[in-house]
Amino acid sequence: MNHKLISKKKQVYPVLPALQTYLDQHGRAMGIPVSYEDLLRFEGSVAILDGDDRDTLWVDCLYPQGERDELVTNLKRLYSILHADGSDTILPFLTVDSIAFCTFGNTKPFRIKVRNVINDNYLFLYIKRCDASRVYGLELEQLLSPNRINFLVHGNTLIEEHIVGIPGDVFIEEKLPSLPLQDQRALAKEFVKFNERCFLRLLGDMRSYNYVVVITQDFDRIQYRIRAIDF
Repeated sequence: MNHKLISKKKQVYPVLPALQTYLDQHGRAMGIPVSYEDLLRFEGSVAILDGDDRDTLWVDCLYPQGERDELVTNLKRLYSILHADGSDTILPFLTVDSIAFCTFGNTKPFRIKVRNVINDNYLFLYIKRCDASRVYGLELEQLLSPNRINFLVHGNTLIEEHIVGIPGDVFIEEKLPSLPLQDQRALAKEFVKFNERCFLRLLGDMRSYNYVVVITQDFDRIQYRIRAIDF
């Protein structure tokens, strides 16, 4: 059986002056110490596999040592800008565990894992080619949904924080079949609300890997929320 493959990808649109003015006025645009092009200078890569040894379409990037040291310092500064006060005082307490590159997707993102060496907590940053349609989607997510999202734009670079959750396709395959009926009903209601929010925010391409399921364990039940990760 011949499977029809995707032959065209969504076009990447530049940020025009009107949008740039809006971003400047609302604190979404500022100078950053590292750009998307800086991260493209890796010399090699290693495929990242999941727990079942399947290709995740992400690769771990390898940089020359001198260049990596500079990148790591600038990535820690970027973390400080996005999640702290922007100063260098926290840099000694941060480390960059990995820089990964996605070989699938329109904006070809880099995923940066930054870890706090004191408490061993970590989070991810995403650095992507800037796409105006995604910037609009992120801002509408902030304005028209109960979720909050942090992002910055500078030139051709878009920086986003990680949206935590179980990818929709993984949840449907591994979690959904074993859910009790009460949880299935709660999840169905959440899907209805999610669908309405997507319609309001003009998000039409919500395939199962374009959203995540956020699970919150309450004292008497489990709460489910669905969040878009593609805009």
